[in-house]
Amino acid sequence: MAKRKKSKKKAKPKRAKSKKPLAKRSPKRAPKTQARRKAPKADPEKSEAAKTKIEQAASPPAPVAPRHEPRPPLADRMRPRDFDELVGQSRIAGEGALLRRAIETGELTSVILWGPPGTGKTSLAHVIARMTDAHFVAFSAVLSGVAEVRRIVAEARDRLAMERKKTILFVDEIHRFNKAQQDAFLPHVEAGTIVLVGATTENPSFELTSQLLSRCRVFKLELLAPDDIRVILERALADTERGLGALGATVDDDAMDFLVNYSNGDARSGLNALELAVTAGKLTANGTRRVTRAAAEEAMQRKAIIYDKGGEEHYNIISALHKSLRGSDVQAALYWLARMLEGGEDPLYILRRLVRFAAEDVGLADPEALKLAVAARDAYHFVGLPEGELFLAELVAYLAAAPKSNAIYVAMKGAKRAIRERPAEPVPLHIRNAPTRLMKDLGYGKGYRYDHDEPGRVSAQEFLPEALAGSEWYRPGEFGFEKEMARRIAYWERMRSRARGEEPPASGGDHDSSPDADPEPHEPARDGEPPLA
Repeated sequence: MAKRKKSKKKAKPKRAKSKKPLAKRSPKRAPKTQARRKAPKADPEKSEAAKTKIEQAASPPAPVAPRHEPRPPLADRMRPRDFDELVGQSRIAGEGALLRRAIETGELTSVILWGPPGTGKTSLAHVIARMTDAHFVAFSAVLSGVAEVRRIVAEARDRLAMERKKTILFVDEIHRFNKAQQDAFLPHVEAGTIVLVGATTENPSFELTSQLLSRCRVFKLELLAPDDIRVILERALADTERGLGALGATVDDDAMDFLVNYSNGDARSGLNALELAVTAGKLTANGTRRVTRAAAEEAMQRKAIIYDKGGEEHYNIISALHKSLRGSDVQAALYWLARMLEGGEDPLYILRRLVRFAAEDVGLADPEALKLAVAARDAYHFVGLPEGELFLAELVAYLAAAPKSNAIYVAMKGAKRAIRERPAEPVPLHIRNAPTRLMKDLGYGKGYRYDHDEPGRVSAQEFLPEALAGSEWYRPGEFGFEKEMARRIAYWERMRSRARGEEPPASGGDHDSSPDADPEPHEPARDGEPPLA
């Protein structure tokens, strides 16, 4: 068969490219839908609004009313500007006092100002800032840290080198720094790069390092006297520039007496209460402000009690309570108890100390004291506050009036001293435990005599190590139940001596037949001796 010839397709002629220049090319027509759209009609209201916006943008801005910064508290505004305005603390800041002379002559060295709140520590620092030629930097340990200290020290070093000018660094609440942070001051204080003025409400002996204390002089500020508080309050009431004088306020005499008394030596507390009573008080008919006793009480709310549960005053007052109890002063003990409770102390902490007191200072002179202390604790747990305070008061009164003896406390110290000063004496073989045959074969428990089987229920055996035989640590006192304890101990000593054949039996002594015998169970109290328990 003849093969079919493949048909060749004819190549289509290529279309010649247009040689027209680009500029002469006709533009593309817009889509018909786009061409048919009509321009929107202008809204006269919108046009007017736009025109107004343009005019406003072109016009200068309206003047803005100046913003008034909040006024500092009255206590801050009334800080003294020089020693003449500084009230109180004459012992350290009075005429001729060491600290004042150092400030006035520009020879101030690093110091620690220690005192309760509101006694003038920060105010004294402000006086230093105004009266010295040195550069003064205020710094709070609550808000800043060591990085800020380094920056201040670097600036102080440059200032000293270029201007020959000292830098006084005032650190408020310096006790908030830990020991490592306090050490950051040491080389700079010692080199004289800075003069450190630290303020603290806590005892520096406990809160500051010994290294820092050795480089600073500590000045103790006391609570302000009532007359000092009165001067400060009356000055603030009359001062028209910094105080409340512009308000034309008057304070009744009994209201002022209340504020002075309840400030409790804290000027800041008194000034804060005065400011609140005046500014929040109602206007009288003639437009003046009058502070009555009721308004002062409402402003003060409660007395500013100096009591810090974690600070020095906490230990001072618990010490006062303990010593008042030991001294058998019921009234003083109740006062210090009330101070602690009013200051917010945890009653359980007080109860723990009272339980300890019952054993340490009353002891066996009155065995009921420890029972009552534990009962008071349980009663407080059961009832709670505020009624629970009565259980503490009852216990405090009982402990203060109870006969006292520290014989048990002294005995324990003596026994511990013997343990520390002597080698650990072995337990005598006859009183060792012997639970196994091996231990029995080694002599453990051999020769032990069961006291209940002995005549008079006492044996002649020795219970102390041989090297300590005859030691005496507990010596009963002469008051209360310890007289009975002394009689009982003497009875058993006589019985042991007889069992050892060291003393012949007593003839006809009925009370020697039992340690419970009491020939005079209702013996009255003698002069100079508390009643028997």
